[in-house]
Amino acid sequence: MLTVCTGIGSRHCDGWSRRDFLRVGALSLGSLTLPQLLALRASGASRDLPYVRDKSVVMLYLSGGASHIETFDPKMTAPAGTRSVTGETSTTLPGVTYGGTFPGLAAQADRMAVVRSFAHRVGSHEQAHVHVLSGGTDPEGKQARGFSMGSCYTRLRGANHPDSGLPTYTLLTEEEIDGQYRSERNRIRNGSWPGTLGQSYAPFGHEVGWDEDRNARPQSNRKTGNGNNPLAANMKLNLPAEALGDRVQLLQAMDALRKNVDADASLTAVDKFRGQALDLLLGGAADAFDFRQEKPELIERYDTSHIRIGHKKFRPSTLGKQMLVARRLCEAGCGFVTVHSAGWDMHADGNNPGIQTGMEMLGRSLDQAVSAFLQDLADRHLSDDILLVITGDFGRTPRVNKNGGRDHWAKLGTLAFAGGGLPMGQVIGQSARGADVPSGDPLSTGDLMATIMHTLFDVGQLRLQTGLPGELVRLLENGRPIPQLV
Repeated sequence: MLTVCTGIGSRHCDGWSRRDFLRVGALSLGSLTLPQLLALRASGASRDLPYVRDKSVVMLYLSGGASHIETFDPKMTAPAGTRSVTGETSTTLPGVTYGGTFPGLAAQADRMAVVRSFAHRVGSHEQAHVHVLSGGTDPEGKQARGFSMGSCYTRLRGANHPDSGLPTYTLLTEEEIDGQYRSERNRIRNGSWPGTLGQSYAPFGHEVGWDEDRNARPQSNRKTGNGNNPLAANMKLNLPAEALGDRVQLLQAMDALRKNVDADASLTAVDKFRGQALDLLLGGAADAFDFRQEKPELIERYDTSHIRIGHKKFRPSTLGKQMLVARRLCEAGCGFVTVHSAGWDMHADGNNPGIQTGMEMLGRSLDQAVSAFLQDLADRHLSDDILLVITGDFGRTPRVNKNGGRDHWAKLGTLAFAGGGLPMGQVIGQSARGADVPSGDPLSTGDLMATIMHTLFDVGQLRLQTGLPGELVRLLENGRPIPQLV
């Protein structure tokens, strides 16, 4: 693990204070540290993972519960008060429309698969976050059982990429200022928990951050328990606290450390495997977060900071930058990246906007960010290698309330896929005439998890392996992927 200490606060780095350090990556694969893994590789004794496909997942989580009607099922044949208040947009698929704030995605509908029959039974935010993100392994969402999908993947793949050292499972959140948005950020952190698998398989947390001049400032935190955590730090870099507020200074400090390692025999003499681990981690982390390597026109295409989001307090949207970071992380070796988009709880009450106002903020941000992401993947020939999943806690009521909002509704929810080598350009399932329930058999959170895991793993190979948790292997073996996506 590389721990970057800020030099502030009352506890040293081994005290695991979130304010005191920036944790760049935990170097472990099962119980092995990365230096141990590299040494085993050199001796030909490293573990082979033939069941792991060379694919990644980016889960864009619309926290608060995005309206299934204003996103991908506008239902313009329904009466006023039910049909989309933002209208509809024709897509590239004959007879298929998306919500009116999604013109960019509508133009790329051939790259997407939209599900209109996704449902579950958990109607409160706290429990729904846990239930959906666990892929139904926690049926009631009370964290009494189960684990997040990202943690399940991490347990079977290993906590870090063996070459880059980057974490397998990463959660990209925001530095929120609106009270409701902060609540939703806490909920997704809870829902991303590793459960009975243990803290070694928790997500690595990263906050993109924002400021008024539209410059992203990465901040990373990881809540991992106390100083007795088995993933104890084996590398530390002391930095002045102010350096963590500026990404460029942080990357320069990493470059300086690399030069010092090269020049100082006392550092490189520790052993060649520890030195190699340090080089892999610094190189992977720096490359993944270094926007200077991107073309300015691409950054501009992703940039959603001209859209201000919030309700009582507003900030520039950084969803585009989050999606760009997600793509870079996948390229660098992260296997499961959750991107958090807060604010979709559009009740039109004291804490939340109504549907019209909310979709103009968040719908437009999502449309630009995801459109840029899909085109970027296509341009880089990564569409088959990265699966994008768009979902949230639940959907919204089919009837608009008296204030112009929609309330909680778990009987239908938003779900869409893109890429991953799966069949795209289709609509899966239908909602009933009233946009209230599925017309036909619903697709569940378990179906969602099975689809993701069968994309990431060769389940036939998985069942042949020994030494893996039987509970997880059986879970994947018994999972039923969405038939239209296999």
